[in-house]
Amino acid sequence: MPLDASKIGQVVAEQMEALEGRFGDDCQIGDVCTIVEVLGPHGSQVAVRPGSDVRPHGLIGLLRMAETMALSGVRGEPAEGD
Repeated sequence: MPLDASKIGQVVAEQMEALEGRFGDDCQIGDVCTIVEVLGPHGSQVAVRPGSDVRPHGLIGLLRMAETMALSGVRGEPAEGD
């Protein structure tokens, strides 16, 4: 059975809508990274894919910022940039 990409598409569409609502039309998208959990007979694995122009140090920065924001949400703290 092939992977169903509709969930990724839905999440990305929701993210774009949230970004447009928050930042308006005067901004542009910078670096992008996707992180996906894949479930199957093998169990659970994580796949990470940076955008084509993301350099390794930029990717590490994105991942660390995402971790900080996620942990703030778990703690119930307001996350800057959320």
